[in-house]
Amino acid sequence: MFQNRRLFIATNHRKEEVIQPIFESKLKVQCVVPEDFDSDSLGTFSGEIERLLSPIETARKKCEIVAEKYNADLVIASEGSFGPHPLFGLVPMDEEILLFMDLKNKLEIKHAERTIKTNFCSEQIETVHDLMRFAEKVGFPSHGLILKGKINGKEKYFKGIVDDRMLINYFLTFKRRKDTITVETDMRAMFNPTRMEVIQQAAINLAKKINNLCPNCSSPGFGAERSVSGLECSQCSLPTRSIKAHIFHCHQCSFEKEFELTSHKKTEDPMYCDFCNP
Repeated sequence: MFQNRRLFIATNHRKEEVIQPIFESKLKVQCVVPEDFDSDSLGTFSGEIERLLSPIETARKKCEIVAEKYNADLVIASEGSFGPHPLFGLVPMDEEILLFMDLKNKLEIKHAERTIKTNFCSEQIETVHDLMRFAEKVGFPSHGLILKGKINGKEKYFKGIVDDRMLINYFLTFKRRKDTITVETDMRAMFNPTRMEVIQQAAINLAKKINNLCPNCSSPGFGAERSVSGLECSQCSLPTRSIKAHIFHCHQCSFEKEFELTSHKKTEDPMYCDFCNP
């Protein structure tokens, strides 16, 4: 279905570095990267442009823009979101959504990769010591930084900073005006190797999902759509909130099948049981 077709990667942040080799190998497509695609117009991590759509809607919009502009019928796009983990509170989480659209066959297949492996962070700083302490904590200079402040009353951003001298010079530019200075990690993929690794894993899992055919209609993209909780507590045997199975779903014919996590533990530790550890 996909062999030798051109797959357009809707990015301007070099995500093709991890997406292209995986999809050319697993789907036998020919990847194309549009040279003038501006994904920043749909929102930026640093805040100059607010993202108005949800992550999945933003990824879909990227695909639609590229499909229309280049008359493409096979497109892939990703969109990342960062914030507190829904279960672990202050622990930051990275969610990378990867969306594959085949307009020719009316297919849309997506995968969401979630992880706490991220250096997403920001701080208000006052001294060079504060700045360099933050830089060391988040993996600078292999991971880029952003400095934000005001110059002549207007918000100013210095992005993609990967050099000590440049970092300090930009800091002093703000400091001379005695304005509040914020330093944060540059979460654009080409300035954040940790995030790029998560996108790579998302690409691996999406390619695997695309190659998994529905047992009912043979359509590609048969994969986990939602989880089933209820893993039994090893002490009291009552169901916990931990996941025990995944529901695989086909978006073409709506066929579903439950798969228990065979490589997973069979029971849950009592510390995660609402009865044994209320």
